[in-house]
Amino acid sequence: MKLQKMLAAAAFSLIAGAVTSFPADAQMANTSVVARNVVLVHGAWADGSSWEKVIPILQAAGLHVTAVQNPLTSLAAADAETRRVLALQDGPTVLVGHSYGGTIISDTGTAANVSALVYVAARAPDANEDVAAVNARFPAAPARSGLVTRDGLTTLSEGAFTRYFANDLPTAQAKVLFAVQQPTATSTFTARTTAAAWHDKPTFYAVAKQDLTISPDLERFFAQRMNATVIEVDSGHLAMISQPEAIANLILQAAGRTR
Repeated sequence: MKLQKMLAAAAFSLIAGAVTSFPADAQMANTSVVARNVVLVHGAWADGSSWEKVIPILQAAGLHVTAVQNPLTSLAAADAETRRVLALQDGPTVLVGHSYGGTIISDTGTAANVSALVYVAARAPDANEDVAAVNARFPAAPARSGLVTRDGLTTLSEGAFTRYFANDLPTAQAKVLFAVQQPTATSTFTARTTAAAWHDKPTFYAVAKQDLTISPDLERFFAQRMNATVIEVDSGHLAMISQPEAIANLILQAAGRTR
């Protein structure tokens, strides 16, 4: 009987170790306070409507939600608009960024009312980091083959947008998103942040496994470096549109809430 108890205890220890997928200190760091608000920050070649499927799920859970319409003319302008929206929030706020929006939330997430950060297939630079140099260590994303640059602004060609940027969406839906594509200044991709809020805030990351705009391996690198709580979603770059339930659930976890 004593031997059976010892074997059972050993088995339980092995199971517990298997369930824990990140270090104990990371688990403690990612224990969030209960948030009242969520601020959503879109990325390049998009606008705030890219969150339209996630917003009603969060609202139904009782959260106050705001999607930033951040300028894509410069990092400074996007930071300023995000800080303006954050200043309007009453109480703890989860700050969420998609793609290039991850750069913005890294820079602005130091605000006192930001309780947690959520990155969705996003960049997550360190302060004053050369992100282009980091990108170069990973496979080039196919979407960049369709970059069109004019007067210092970039867009994606329709072919690149529908095949690579919105690769897991129906073609008709991808074409609608292409129609509202927002030009993005080339300077935004090389601008460096002055802060990296993820050093001090609970951090969560959704890796898009079929991403053709940012390498999934680069996303995993960012997530691991931050000791983030990570999910992997079987989606393309626009995970919040193709897999809104999964992204909303991660945001709710960061907000210390359940549905």
